[in-house]
Amino acid sequence: MSERAFRHKAVGLVAAALLVPVAGCTGGGDDEDAKAGVGRACARGTYAWSGIEREQKLIALADPITVTKETDPISVHLKPVRGVSYKPHMTSTAAGARAADAIKALGRHLKTEEPLADPSESTVPDERGSYIEAPSSPKGSYYAWEHVELIEADFTYACPGSDAEPVKGHVLSWERTGSGFLPCGNPMIDEGSGKSGAAERIAVRETCPADSPAAKSA
Repeated sequence: MSERAFRHKAVGLVAAALLVPVAGCTGGGDDEDAKAGVGRACARGTYAWSGIEREQKLIALADPITVTKETDPISVHLKPVRGVSYKPHMTSTAAGARAADAIKALGRHLKTEEPLADPSESTVPDERGSYIEAPSSPKGSYYAWEHVELIEADFTYACPGSDAEPVKGHVLSWERTGSGFLPCGNPMIDEGSGKSGAAERIAVRETCPADSPAAKSA
C-alpha cells in the first residue's frame, strides 16, 4: 500500500461537487452574476458577496479498524456523525428568491472547479451511512472518514437604477465531499491550510491509538 494508502473522492453525497433573486448596491457582481437574477422583475441585478467562509466538516466515521493479517480489499462502513446534517439552502429577505440562482452566482464568483451543490442535492450525511472500498492492506490500525467542504456567504442583490433597499441573504452549499482510508502507522500529511485536513484530524483522534504516528501528528 502506498504512503498515503488510499484516498477516495466522490461527487454528490460520496460525490464531488459542489449553489437569490432580488435589489441596491451599484456594484459587487459581474455580468454573469447578473444573468442569475434574483427576481423576475430584476433579471440584470448584481450580487455583492461578503463573509465568505470555507470549512471542512466531518460527516461520517468508521469504527477503529485493525487488520491482523494482510487482506484482500475490504468494504468499510462509514457511520454518519450524530447530530450533523447539511443541506444546500438560502435565507433571504426577498419573497420568491431562488436559492439555486444565488448558489450558481456564488460558484461563478469563487470560480469553483465544480458547480456548487444546489438545493436538489441530498442532505449529507446519508442517515444510513456509506461505504468505501479499501485496498489490500498490511496488518495494523487504520482510520476511515467522510467529509464535506462547506461554503457559506452573505450577499446583497441590487437592481440597476432602483432606489429600493438591496435584498439581503445568506447561502450554504459545498464544493465537494470526499472520503479516505489511511494507516494510523503513518504521520498525517496536511495537504494545505490548517482547515483543509480538519475532518481527517478528528477522525485520527477518534479512532487511532494515542501512541500511533498519525495520532501524534494530528
